[in-house]
Formats: sequence, structure tokens, C-alpha cells
Amino acid sequence: MSWSLWFTLVAAGTLISFTPGAGAINTMANSLGSGWTRSIWGILGQQVALLAHIVVVAAGVGLLVAGSPLLFNVIRYAGAAYLVFLGVRQYRSRAAAAKVGELRRESAGSMFRRGLLVNLTNPKAVVFFLAFTPQFVRPEQPLLTQYAVLAATIVAVDVVVMWFFFAAAARGLGRLTQRESGQRTLNRVFGGLFVGVGVLLAAVH
Repeated sequence: MSWSLWFTLVAAGTLISFTPGAGAINTMANSLGSGWTRSIWGILGQQVALLAHIVVVAAGVGLLVAGSPLLFNVIRYAGAAYLVFLGVRQYRSRAAAAKVGELRRESAGSMFRRGLLVNLTNPKAVVFFLAFTPQFVRPEQPLLTQYAVLAATIVAVDVVVMWFFFAAAARGLGRLTQRESGQRTLNRVFGGLFVGVGVLLAAVH
């Protein structure tokens, strides 16, 4: 993977991690209930689920690359279009206040399992990674190395964002996402960024 494509991957991965979702809400809840340090267990559970999604998508995309490079490119551009669609939908979505409640102190295993299930039971994640992953894969180069770099980068970025941003700023972000005006602002900001990333990925590959 070239440095320019890798930096684009880091930027896109950071945007994805910063976008409020079930994982971010779970991380904030763990931090509020059990403290910043121990919230890492829930984050690690989320990463195991994330890796599972990437493995499933990578296996499917690998078969497509071997069978039809043309079909691979069709899916890649369709994926970029899907990212734009997600951005437009999020920008226009109605504000829905997120619930971040106070939790009792949980064991590390309990938080890990809950983090795992939060991401693992999200079927949209597979669809998203099917759109996202091909943007950073060059079919003419060894696939295993590329997927290893992609997975390691996405996981590292997500851990940093979840632990040092959402978990650290749990109280302030919790108050923001519980207000419809705050959620509406986040929807518009991240929706616009998703559209920009989709267009960029279609152009720079």
C-alpha cells in the first residue's frame, strides 16, 4: 500500500470512528459507569467484532478479485457511491437523542462481551465494509498483506478514537448527543464528511 493511499485510509478510518454510532455510545456508557481506564475492555470487544467483519468481507472480495477484475472495479465504484449515499442520508436524517445512562461497575469480561455483541450483531457493518474495503485494495498486488495493513490500521485508529476521545469525553458528549440540536449538528457535519470521503476515494485509487 502506497503512503498516499495509507494516509487516505487513516483519514477515512478516523472519520468512521468519530461518527457517533452504537460503538461510541457503548464506549461512553462504559466510561461513565466503570471509569475511563476500564472502558478499554468494551473497546477491545468491539475490535474483535470489527476484525470478524473485515475477515468476512476480505474473503468475499478476494474471490471477486480472482474471478473478475472488472466486477471488482464495479463494486469499488458502487461502494464509493454507497458512502456518498450514507453521507446524504445522515445529513438529512432526523435528530434522535442517544441514551447514555449511568451503569453500575461491570467486570472486564462483561464489558468485553457487550462490546463484541454491539458490533457483531450489526448487519450494516458488513455492508459498510464491503463498500469501504475495496477502495484500499489493489488487485494486482498481494492481497493478504494489504488486508493485514488495512485491518491493523482500522483497529488502531478505532481504539485511539474510542478510548482517547469518546471514553475521555463521555460526560460532555453524552450531554451533546442527548439533545436533538446537538445530534442534528453531528448528523450534518459527519454526513457532509462522508460525501467528501466517498468522492475522494473514487478519485484517488
